[in-house]
Formats: sequence, structure tokens, C-alpha cells
Amino acid sequence: MMMKEWLIGVGVAILIFLGMLHLVQVLPVLFLIGLGVLLWMVMDRKGATSASTRETPVRPNISFEEIGGQESAKRELREALDFLRYRDRIKSLGIRPLKGILLTGPPGTGKTLMAKAAATYTDSVFLSASGSEFVEMYVGVGAQRVRELFRRARAMAKRENKDSAIIFVDEIDVVGGRRGQHSHQEYDQTLNQLLTEMDGMSTSQSPFVLVMAATNRPDILDSALLRPGRFDRQIKVDLPDKEGRLHILNIVAKGKPLDSSVDLEHIARETYGFSGAQLEALVNEAAIIALRQDAKTITQEMFRDAVDKVLMGEKTGRRPTDEELRRVAVHELGHAIISELMRPGTVSHITIAPRGNALGFVRQIPEADQYLYTKNQLEEQINVALAGCLAEELHYGNRSTGAQNDFVQASSLARTMVRCGLSRLGIVDEEHLPEQVLEKEVRHILATQEQATREVLQPYKADIERFAEYVVQEESIDGAEFRKWMESMQVQSQSLASASVAHTPALEMSPSV
Repeated sequence: MMMKEWLIGVGVAILIFLGMLHLVQVLPVLFLIGLGVLLWMVMDRKGATSASTRETPVRPNISFEEIGGQESAKRELREALDFLRYRDRIKSLGIRPLKGILLTGPPGTGKTLMAKAAATYTDSVFLSASGSEFVEMYVGVGAQRVRELFRRARAMAKRENKDSAIIFVDEIDVVGGRRGQHSHQEYDQTLNQLLTEMDGMSTSQSPFVLVMAATNRPDILDSALLRPGRFDRQIKVDLPDKEGRLHILNIVAKGKPLDSSVDLEHIARETYGFSGAQLEALVNEAAIIALRQDAKTITQEMFRDAVDKVLMGEKTGRRPTDEELRRVAVHELGHAIISELMRPGTVSHITIAPRGNALGFVRQIPEADQYLYTKNQLEEQINVALAGCLAEELHYGNRSTGAQNDFVQASSLARTMVRCGLSRLGIVDEEHLPEQVLEKEVRHILATQEQATREVLQPYKADIERFAEYVVQEESIDGAEFRKWMESMQVQSQSLASASVAHTPALEMSPSV
């Protein structure tokens, strides 16, 4: 391509030069050359369009058993695919086969894997495309590619003696958004062609073509695309729960040299909110750490560092000063103390090693996968968020900019309390709630929880200072070591309280002078 453009440029320059010498009539020649270039570009575009549909069909070799953490979605998808596998049986019951299945859910949850497993389950030809491949600046190209894709699916199924074909369109929201919202009509024409092709699939047609699509944004899809007879089923492929994460870890860790110390169930607990792709990346990062350290097995500590890397990113080259490190250690200990007091056993790891945009962080293990929260639980989360800056205030007498993200999190939690009717305002309609009233209630919630958190941290003021020095030396400590320190502090405080109680009666019995 670059050579052709270079030759065209050189040719035009020569013609202009000859025209300046009056050796040739330049304008007619330039007109003919421009016309030829335009025709060449159109033909080249058609060739590219045709070539894009001549790809070798993908032959997926993935079964549903190899996909972890999506038992409900897999069960619903298999039920939908049984209409395709047992067409003779469902025809006797008068059931219309499904024409389209839409997979929705966050990125990395396995939507593409499930589409490939569907092709294996039904023994179908599998073709895949992305929504962006159908949209071009040239009018009609997208619609042509849609027609060609469906034609190719049927032709390939016949050539391979298959009864069915599955077309998988990833990121369908690119081309399936509501019509009339785009300035370029090419989007609407492409969507119209897709709707026409799906309508043209007769239940008696052989081979049968099933359309599967995936999106993270089902809310922006055109209603005509979601009506029955097109995408008949919408299957939610959500983030896995604890059992699902453990299943995924067992699958992706198979064949890797794990140390006997590795507890995958513990890793599944502390990776709440991870998608399947993140869990695969976690195991891969742990193996990379083992390679760096020239280790023969992957240990639990390597998985701990891998979790930090997946969550926060790689360690940065920033080198905070000693005073900054001590302040960060005090800040993170504030978070950890309140977290452990509010929800015992939840602190997993404390580090002051800079990663991403954070100078340090406390990683917590949720007690269980939770989807509903009470007022007390939201208040506890606010306490944990505010504890870092309050620990700095107790130790240094002032605060730093390191608590900015903590304040954003605490404010968001307070707004959630107001919206859910868990504040002094009671049940409210957020759309009709004046902004100044909302802000006043949020400030009240934050001020109340700030005072409560300060009172809880006050007895630990001197101990935080001593343990912060140890954290600076070690850079990272795990939750078990932190809990030992907490237990020693509690035993010490109980001993002091017992000594004070034992000493008080003696003062009362002493004779007055």
C-alpha cells in the first residue's frame, strides 16, 4: 500500500513538473489519473470487504465443563441450545426455535467462551465478528458485510455437512444502538440489514443459522433488535461468586506447579469482584513472579503479590521520602485497625509499596459475597474510609492529600444511605430532593462517623506510631501478623484495666491525713 501511494505521488510530481515546462497538458491527465485512483480505491475496498468474509471458519474446541463460575448462565444457555439440537422433537410440540441469544454482562466474564462452547455443544459451524467490523465510512459496506456473513455461514454449513451454524457478534452495541442517534446513516443501514437477515431465517430452513451476540451495554440497544423473534433470549453472564471463582482458579491453575502452601479457597475469598479474565491473569502473574524469582513452584506469597498487581498495577518507580513512608504507614494502619475492629478477620494485606496511583493500601477479605447492605454496614465502611486521615491527624496533628480517594468513597457511601432512605430524611425521591438538602445530610453523616472513628482510634495513638516504624522496615505485612499485633494491644489494655481496678480499692481504704 505504501509503495503504491509513493509511486502515485512521484507520478503526479513529474506531471506537474512537465506541465511547468509546457511539455504536456497537465489538467486532462490529472483528471484521468484522479478518476483512475478513485476507481482503484473502490475496487480495493470491495476486495477488502470480500476478503474479510473469506476467513477460515473457527473450529472451537471448548466445552461448557471448561468454563467455570457461570453455572446458572450455562444452564439457561444449554436449555436454549437444546431447541437447536433436538429440532425434530420440539417441532412435534409446535415450539419455534430461537433465532437469537444475547449474552450480557461485565467485561471478562466469559461471554465469548460461552458462544464457542455453544458451537461445540450443538456441533455447529462457528463464525465470529466484531460490531466495529460492520461500520465503515463508505455507505453500504456494513450492510454488504452483514449479507455476506450470513451467506457464508449457510455455505460453510452445507460444505461441512452441518445442520446449523452459529454467528457470534461481539460488542454488538457498536452497530445495534438505537436508530436515529448517529449522524452517519451507515450505522442505521447496517442495523436494518441485520434485522432483515434475522427475520429472513425461517424455522424450516436448512441449515439453520443462530445469531449469538455479546454486549456490556444492553440498555442502549435498539428495541427492534430485542423483540421476540430476533434476540429471543437474554442471558446474564455476571461476575462469579466465591464458588465460581474457586472453580475458575482450579481450571486455570491446572498443570501449574503450585506449592503445598497455596490455598485456592483463600484466594477465591479475597478476590471478590474479580472476573474470569482477571482470575486467569492473576494465576498467570503469579507464574511470572515465580519465573522472576527462579522458583520451581508458585507459592501463596506470589499469589498475594499477583492479586496486588491485578488490582493496583505494577510497582512504580516512585521513591517516597522516609517521612512520607511513615505517614503512609500511619494512614494505612488507621484503615486496618478500624476494619479489623468493625469486621474481625477481614484485613488480608497491608503494604506501603507504591502501585499505580496509590502510595499504599490495605486489602480486605470480605466475610462473604454480599449484595445487600444495612445502615450499620454502610456506616462501618465510611468509618474505614475515614480512618486513614484521622490516624494521620492523631499522630501528626494534620492531614495530607493522600486521603482524597478515601473522601470520595466516604461521600459516595453517604449519598447511597440518603438515596436508600437510611438517613434522617427517611424515604426520599432523589429527582426532587434539593441538592443543598442532600449535601447537608451527607455532611452530617460524614461528621457523625468522623467523630465516632476518632474516638475508636484514640486509644491506639501511641501504638500506631511504634508499629508504623515496623511497617516501614518490612514494607508489607500480611493480615495474620497484623492481627497478632492487635491481639497483643488488646491483652495489654486489658492488663492495664485490671491493674487499675485492683489499685482503686486500696486508695479508697487508705486513711486520710
